Amino acid sequence: MARYIDSVCKICRREGMKLFLKGERCYTDKCAFARRGYPPGQHGQLRGKASEYAVQLREKQKVKRIYGLVETPFKNLFAKAERSKGVTGEQLMSLLERRLDNVVYRLGFTSSRKEARMMVAHGLFNVDGRRVNVPSYSVNVSETIGISEKAKENKRVTDNVLSAEKRGLPGWLSFDKEKLKGTVERLPLRSDITMPIEEHLIVGLYSK
Repeated sequence: MARYIDSVCKICRREGMKLFLKGERCYTDKCAFARRGYPPGQHGQLRGKASEYAVQLREKQKVKRIYGLVETPFKNLFAKAERSKGVTGEQLMSLLERRLDNVVYRLGFTSSRKEARMMVAHGLFNVDGRRVNVPSYSVNVSETIGISEKAKENKRVTDNVLSAEKRGLPGWLSFDKEKLKGTVERLPLRSDITMPIEEHLIVGLYSK
């Protein structure tokens, strides 16, 4: 899979909003977007009005970067959303939220989705008691997400759980701090996603 190796703070500046890609740093005064909230580059502050296509493209790029996906898996998820019953944009957001790496992040085990993806790939999490090392695994209602016994001793994990309260827990998940386990209570709704995302722009882009 392709990897982005430049400064991720530039991504937030390019998309014009905090994407919380660096975990705890994004909540401090060290955040690059808080200090320079304009696009990077020599002409970052001089860019004019964007075309309709550019606006749609930027929205797609923003959502891809929030969830840490490249084009092919993102497009595959969109195709699955199109085949699903309901509003395509809302189905897309639900599928993105149900990814195991996102759920691990939402439960507070990690400070960022990138860290969650790495930990899932290393086999540190289980779903209903069985190890799952596929970040794109889609969770279902009543499934329980837990962490391996070895990882429970990791101070970084426990620190993340304590500090995750500032992010809040979405209504479709529940979390047991004592057992370090989370449960999918229901499928995520569009109203559960608080990030300023306009998924209809992505639908419009792929419909061209």
